[in-house]
Amino acid sequence: MEVVPLAKLIGVFVAMALVPFTVVFLLSGHSVIGVLFTLVGQFILAVGSGIVLMYIIARALQLSGE
Repeated sequence: MEVVPLAKLIGVFVAMALVPFTVVFLLSGHSVIGVLFTLVGQFILAVGSGIVLMYIIARALQLSGE
């Protein structure tokens, strides 16, 4: 089953990004701190998508060699 590890990896980054987005939503909507937390959340999602893509490529290469 290839989908379970991939879903867990995606879930980790979504959970990490959910923290700053929740802080923005609940506490500091249109302030400077809110903008910084939004940028942090977007950075986490960008890094996470890169790591997920590298995992997919590495796993595909691994499966093609078997």
